[in-house]
Amino acid sequence: MIQRRLFVQALGGSAALGMLHPLAALAAEAINQVKIFYGFPAGSAGDSVARRVGDKLGGSAFTKNAAVVDNRPGAGGRIALEALKTSPADGSVLAVCQASALSTYPHIYSKLNYAIADFAPVSIGAVMTHGLAVGPMVPASVKTLKDYIAWAKANPKEASYGSPGAGSTPHFLGALLGLNSGTDLKHIPYRGSLPAVNDVVGGQIASSMTPAGDYLPFAKAGKLRVLATSGNTRAPYLPDVPTFAEQGFPEIVAEEWFGFIAPAKTPPEVIKAANAAITAALKDPAIVDGLFSVGLVAQGSTPEEMRKSIQSEYERWGPLVKKIGFTAES
Repeated sequence: MIQRRLFVQALGGSAALGMLHPLAALAAEAINQVKIFYGFPAGSAGDSVARRVGDKLGGSAFTKNAAVVDNRPGAGGRIALEALKTSPADGSVLAVCQASALSTYPHIYSKLNYAIADFAPVSIGAVMTHGLAVGPMVPASVKTLKDYIAWAKANPKEASYGSPGAGSTPHFLGALLGLNSGTDLKHIPYRGSLPAVNDVVGGQIASSMTPAGDYLPFAKAGKLRVLATSGNTRAPYLPDVPTFAEQGFPEIVAEEWFGFIAPAKTPPEVIKAANAAITAALKDPAIVDGLFSVGLVAQGSTPEEMRKSIQSEYERWGPLVKKIGFTAES
């Protein structure tokens, strides 16, 4: 009720009556139900953001009912964003995507079927770090990043790493590790992070670079070893694991977010209502704790803060993508 009252006040009271402007009336009356696209399989880190926050949106000034998540896995999340681009711009359809889909993909896909301008930022949802983990294919004596690099150089045929997809941030972090350490690490792209993690646990591949939270249950069960994480500081959910920077690789630093976006022409009043509902949900202790349990730190933002973050990441990754030398056609 507080969020609704603040939203009504922000519109100068006109939304409460829905008489002075049709867009304000739409926002105040609330959408019946919102669909949230997510471009990776159910159960992955971003899916948790979409579902946990979506469940909490019902009864807000934005939407009457809990949101429905529509998983559209494939193409590194691009399929979901292509679907969002052509969806109604009335607030009834949103998407949760990773930052790289907006900030990095434009540098690597010459035929990308969407542009940043096709979407309106709504709010960042949660922040994550990525991590490198090894499984039973790698000897138990390999306990540090230095150990892994030495093993990979001695075993070039087995030195591979999986990622959630070609062109994803984890893909590039692994590529930078190979370049900066002088190691030939073979990249194996998957349709999402969980299939990559499962193959590490099963001994099909040596290692994977994915959102660090996806490793938590397997690390606790002793089925894999997380050797490094990509944050500026150690991940709070893996406090005993040193960062890449701590281990001599200061360029391998990345804290990526999952965020909510809408079609570009969604009215500003609707964006404000969606932002208020999402940021309120992200303050709920149950959501904060639930996201933390899967390696995510709940963090809302204004649409403008999210827009600036996209631009900053876009500018940062341009030179790094050129250094790695990857394009969709390479």
